[in-house]
Amino acid sequence: MNISRREFIGTAAMAGATTLFGGGKDTFIWAYLVHLGMNSWADIKLECWGKKTGLPAFTHSYMDYLRFDREQWDFVTGEMAKAGMNMIVIDLAEGVKFDSHPELAVKGSWSKEEMKKELDRLRGMGLEPIPKMNFSTCHDSWLKDYHRMVSTRKYYEVCSDLIREVSELFGHPRYLHLGYDEENYGNQTQYEFVVVRQGELWWHDFLWFAKTTEATGMRPWIWSDYYHKHEEEFLRRMPKSVLQSNWYYGNDFDPKTSVAAKTYLAFDKAGFDQVPCGSNWATDQNFGLTVDFAKRNISKEHLKGFFMAPWTRTLNAFRQKDGEAIDLVKAAMKAAGTDS
Repeated sequence: MNISRREFIGTAAMAGATTLFGGGKDTFIWAYLVHLGMNSWADIKLECWGKKTGLPAFTHSYMDYLRFDREQWDFVTGEMAKAGMNMIVIDLAEGVKFDSHPELAVKGSWSKEEMKKELDRLRGMGLEPIPKMNFSTCHDSWLKDYHRMVSTRKYYEVCSDLIREVSELFGHPRYLHLGYDEENYGNQTQYEFVVVRQGELWWHDFLWFAKTTEATGMRPWIWSDYYHKHEEEFLRRMPKSVLQSNWYYGNDFDPKTSVAAKTYLAFDKAGFDQVPCGSNWATDQNFGLTVDFAKRNISKEHLKGFFMAPWTRTLNAFRQKDGEAIDLVKAAMKAAGTDS
């Protein structure tokens, strides 16, 4: 019997669902977030690191060219490999020119051929490349005009096209990080155009993204902060197939006072797979404390790894901060021991 490529992929995804989504055989993750594209914010100027490093304020506004230094990319990936990390999560945004929607590209966006060569290089270094496309309305200005068509038929069509194409481009990876963080008014107060889904529409769209991702054989992976304001319904309605990365960048891990600690514990009790996310964005102690708390309080069955999100940009100006972040991961890996 002859079947199409798409039908074959769908069949394989269904056959592998138990292993892929049930855990048990996955390699323990030590991941690092890098940005290829940066049009994921709009109309806002922030001190990325502020006076702590002397780095200038970074303007998070849409640019028609790729802000990217290859030297910094090579530095980060090389240091990751030397540290023994095994996963690189690549926030694509406008960084790749997709066949299905080339209109989303900017000057300097990578061709698919360039990306495939780089993915092969990364795999040869022992780094598993995982795509990230943020579909939160707070971070989706990379979608250009479609950013203003959220929840329309055209929006679903475009997002579906991109998810299918990125799956093929990355060779049907284990995960797709969907972002989905900070979709609220508070995080968009400086934006000129504000979009916030809520209630049933938020759930409709999120579950659509999860289903569309799973249909390609990838497991959906998200930032988990929606839980903080919607605890009961999140635990009730969020599929267990979705990999959770609660993010927290401070030093308070007391369950009596820490929202992060309470979240990690609640997720473990509810049976969610987790990859806790820390950073050196605010404090150099956070990542080590995150690893220590999670190792002591999250079951081995559901602790799938750890994620460093330094929120640097792939620019030479961030050389020192990326180096420090990778050193913190290396130290945490050593402290965690050989069972991770």
